[in-house]
Amino acid sequence: MKCKTMRPTLLIMAAGMGSRFGGLKQMAGLGPHGEIIMDYSIFDAQRAGFDKVVFVIRRFMEQDFREHILPRFKNKIPVEIVFQELDILPAGFTCPEGREKPWGTNHAVMMAAPVIREPFAAINADDYYGTDAFNVMADHLKTLENSENNYCMVGFQVGNTLSELGAVSRGVCTEDASGHLTTVVERTHVVRENGVVKYKDDKGELIPIPDDTLVSMNMWGFTPDYFQHSERIFKAFLKERGQEMKSEFYIPLVVNELIQSHTSKVKVLPTTSQWFGVTYKEDAPAVAAKLKALHDTGVYPETLF
Repeated sequence: MKCKTMRPTLLIMAAGMGSRFGGLKQMAGLGPHGEIIMDYSIFDAQRAGFDKVVFVIRRFMEQDFREHILPRFKNKIPVEIVFQELDILPAGFTCPEGREKPWGTNHAVMMAAPVIREPFAAINADDYYGTDAFNVMADHLKTLENSENNYCMVGFQVGNTLSELGAVSRGVCTEDASGHLTTVVERTHVVRENGVVKYKDDKGELIPIPDDTLVSMNMWGFTPDYFQHSERIFKAFLKERGQEMKSEFYIPLVVNELIQSHTSKVKVLPTTSQWFGVTYKEDAPAVAAKLKALHDTGVYPETLF
């Protein structure tokens, strides 16, 4: 499948928003004028050269989403909605009875296959990635027209991604001499202790790493052929782990397999952007202060949309 001449699309994985915040109506705006994190991502993306947004949500969120989220982008940028549900599986597979956990981030990406025909970036809804991150992503995606099996990932410096509330999970990356990703290893306990960033290894020992170690924050760039690879690998995943109650089909799982099989290459795009995010309500005050500072220093105008 060849890409048509189009500007890139932004795919926002938002299916977890409702459950994390107790429903969209209760999700307080964190910016100085009630902006939510996605507003900044879409503003930065549009300014960088993206011209369409696709939201991946759950069906139970649709009414709230159309009433409280979509109106702010009316006449600003084209948007589409696709749905991620447990029973949306390849032919021949069924969701095990009693499973409640979603199938994971790569399953979310796959839901957009019917509406994306151009290079695209996939991001989390509740993460702030920063202006530079969107600029480097857009610049690279614009070089991928009519390309296949050449993807990219924005690599953040781990020291710019840590939470003040304690340990976090991060995908620690390694790259080759040409700047292509070789592995993403999920580290579930990354923390700064006495000024030094450390992760907990498989033996439970804390291993120090430099502040500028590159990590994945789920900001990926793909071309539409990625959907075909995902379908194939997802079928193999379901055969092996589809009856588990909590197995998840993550983007790094697919990317690692494509890299190890020499099917695809993933260019690492370094960024100086400061990442921050809201996973729990307790994160909100610190995020609100950071967003206000970005407005005060002119990174963003008084109002985004």
